[in-house]
Amino acid sequence: MSENGLTAARAKMRDAGVAQQAIDVFTHYYAQLEGGATGLIPEETIEPLTRIDSVDGAAIDEDAAREALDRTALIKLNGGLGTSMGMDRAKSLLPVRGGRSFLDLLVDQVMAARRRHGARLPLIFMNSFRTRADTLAALAARPGIEVDGLPLDFLQNREPKLRADDLSPVQWPADPELEWCPPGHGDIYTALMASGVLDALLERGYRYAMTSNSDNLGAAPSARLAGWFAASGAPYAPEVCRRTPADVKGGHLAVRRSDGRIILRDTAQTPPEQMHYFTDQFRHPFFHTNNLWFDLEVLRDTLVERGGILGLPLIRNEKTVDPADPASTPVIQMETAMGAAVEAFEGAAAVEVPRSRFLPVKTTNDLLLVRSDVYEVDDDGLLRMVPERACAVSLDGRFYKRIGDFEARFPHGVPSIRAAQSLSVEGDWTFGAGVVVTGRARIGSEGSPGMIPAGARI
Repeated sequence: MSENGLTAARAKMRDAGVAQQAIDVFTHYYAQLEGGATGLIPEETIEPLTRIDSVDGAAIDEDAAREALDRTALIKLNGGLGTSMGMDRAKSLLPVRGGRSFLDLLVDQVMAARRRHGARLPLIFMNSFRTRADTLAALAARPGIEVDGLPLDFLQNREPKLRADDLSPVQWPADPELEWCPPGHGDIYTALMASGVLDALLERGYRYAMTSNSDNLGAAPSARLAGWFAASGAPYAPEVCRRTPADVKGGHLAVRRSDGRIILRDTAQTPPEQMHYFTDQFRHPFFHTNNLWFDLEVLRDTLVERGGILGLPLIRNEKTVDPADPASTPVIQMETAMGAAVEAFEGAAAVEVPRSRFLPVKTTNDLLLVRSDVYEVDDDGLLRMVPERACAVSLDGRFYKRIGDFEARFPHGVPSIRAAQSLSVEGDWTFGAGVVVTGRARIGSEGSPGMIPAGARI
């Protein structure tokens, strides 16, 4: 039964033009799935990782740091459509500050780093089929971002969603695109090799890559971190931040008891009955930012040695073929996390970085924050937090979750929250211009729907 499913899935991928390396990786994980692999990492199999070097305390030679940055490529994960916020195009094209999008600010950051450090610093996006055209069109308006004839992007692979009952490729004639899914951002290593971008970078003298999510405006080019990574001699290193009570979702690093390797454990890999360990900020004091550094030469050699398969832990993701229809066919999506590669390289390290390097926008709560006066944008395209602590924002998901609804309720821009500790909005409220929020503010649902008048102080 499952052999027929694998044969059908491989044929479907070949017919769609998926690279053979990606088909081989899919086959590797299919065998694990068929064998009953869950991808779970129980607490009793790991030890907490509690001591990590900090980049702030490292002695780094400035000239060596500039040289390391000149040999670094910046790769941004850009396959997401922002569907959780109701978007249907590349999330990086969403306006963030003064009409400038994530992509605009990323380009500003790269161009500023080139000027400041004299580095080549190519900017390359890993796009999906759904984000490629819009992203390249936006980049065409930013002349000079190309470097050394390198491409501005490469494509993330895709694979069939599998029926949960027999592991065959799901059929969904109502929308055949929903029959496919990305293999998780762990596909970056396969896609780099299959696209030829890995070899192109090495041929042009690049040795290191720094990669992060395109919606994380804190993950800017850093000569200091490039210098630390080059001096460390590590083949691979994730950036981590110290956890707070609010950091309960992001993955964390741990030490596997069986072999002493550093590993990444995500929420989906934690047994449900052990989530209290996962969210314990004192037991696991650092969270994984998904900002990663890796040695391109080591990556190439390792992929060649292993036949293109790094062997990252499987993440078994159970969904329905149409995410918007819980009654549609149950499917399994096989995924991997790029941060899990920390266990694939002997001698991998980790580095603690300032919280300012982790500024993702996953929800409209986050979007309100980065659009607000809590942050200012400097000449290098970097967001600088003005108060000591950022305001905690909680918007009623019934009325603010989707970007269209959010924009309609803040027609004059978001309120001032620089002097606020928290802002909680319940109900349906439209905000006038010049609203100022201070202290711990809560707007209840009584009187909703309604208008917060211009100039109001809350």
